[in-house]
Amino acid sequence: MAQHACPFLAIDPSGQDLYGEIARIRAQGPAVEVELPGGVRAWWINGLELNKRLLAGPETSKDAFQHWPAWINGDISRTWPLAIWVSVRNMVTAYGTDHSRLRRPMAAAFTKRRVDALLPRVQEIVDRALDDLERIPEGEVVDLRAGFAAPIPHEVVCELFGVPPGEDGPRSALYRIINRFFDTAITLEDAQANGVELYGTLTAFLQYKREHPADDLTTALMAAHDEGSLSEQELMDNLILLLTAGFETTVNLIDNTVHSLLAHPDQLELVRTGQVTWEDAIEESLRFEAPGAMSGLRYAVEDIEIEPGLTIPKGDPVVVSFAGAGRDPERHGPDAERFDVTRSTSRDHVSFGHGVHHCLGRPLAMAEATVALTSLFDRFPRLALADPSRPPQRLRSIISTGHQELPVLLHGRGAGSQPGPRPEEAEAIRKLSGLGGTSGTRVPRV
Repeated sequence: MAQHACPFLAIDPSGQDLYGEIARIRAQGPAVEVELPGGVRAWWINGLELNKRLLAGPETSKDAFQHWPAWINGDISRTWPLAIWVSVRNMVTAYGTDHSRLRRPMAAAFTKRRVDALLPRVQEIVDRALDDLERIPEGEVVDLRAGFAAPIPHEVVCELFGVPPGEDGPRSALYRIINRFFDTAITLEDAQANGVELYGTLTAFLQYKREHPADDLTTALMAAHDEGSLSEQELMDNLILLLTAGFETTVNLIDNTVHSLLAHPDQLELVRTGQVTWEDAIEESLRFEAPGAMSGLRYAVEDIEIEPGLTIPKGDPVVVSFAGAGRDPERHGPDAERFDVTRSTSRDHVSFGHGVHHCLGRPLAMAEATVALTSLFDRFPRLALADPSRPPQRLRSIISTGHQELPVLLHGRGAGSQPGPRPEEAEAIRKLSGLGGTSGTRVPRV
């Protein structure tokens, strides 16, 4: 039988005390019922090993239309503020053979050749963003998220998918829409309006791409649609997944890593002096501040026994908390709440998912972050938080983990001898950008 915590812990939709809530949930047990925004109840899972089990195995599904009775029966209103996270029909919300069918064309389109070809362009985009930062007067406070962390992934993902530039075009619209997409404190009216604008923008974009095909991911996915691998709805919803996830997670990874390093100067010094690598710092950042705090809802396909006396009933929704798993003291020790680039367990996280739902875009995100971070700290070696005593305000989200703004001072500008990473940093980029990970797969020259 299920055990019910009473009263239910109501999750703050603004996400301002995410890790405090995670700690309180963890203290109640390995699986705890909580109340999500909009009054929806779900089981919250923080433990790393339990996260992996539920992510990798067939016990849970992400297909609400098959495995969430409350959604199927209409008990959960289609006007629920988070409904779009449930209603989309893409590879992340699919189960079993449907998931394999939908993931196959995504993997085929997201080729190593295409990613390799983009990497030099990533460096150009980063260097241009840094040039823009150098034009800001000395001593002026800069929002590094808006001025650096966000524009780079946005431009990269738009080039990858062939989204045309222009102030009044889909690039500008998507930037605005995606920034609202992850806001879980948004009003119902604004959430619905954002959804309408999102689908309208993508409908117009797909029409444009049908008239202007090119060597990009959107054209490749449209070919899969034309061959019968994807329905029109699945094409649209997979684009939503890839465009939003390809942007938001990388923005947060850059934002969070910069903030953690600047807030912990001793850790930054270890990276600067070569005692640890940039890869070490990025992996610890992924553990410490998962760019995506949770995986979206999953649903128990069958009764799931967590431990004797604690069972998640079939059909109940489940939150797999990437943020909670990253700070699991059972895996990362009693100091799991501390940012430590020398931590031996840093790579043991689920920030890019796990098992069959492991993120296809991980290599590109890692390469983007490495290019951005190495170039930033080379160009501004004395970069500093504008006010170290005041932590930046977190995003209004229980799904996306980052900051609304990242105020910094650009000290030491122009110190780098040449644009781009130093040789040892370029080697780290080459290592991280291999689609096969670090297991010896050929990697591109940057």
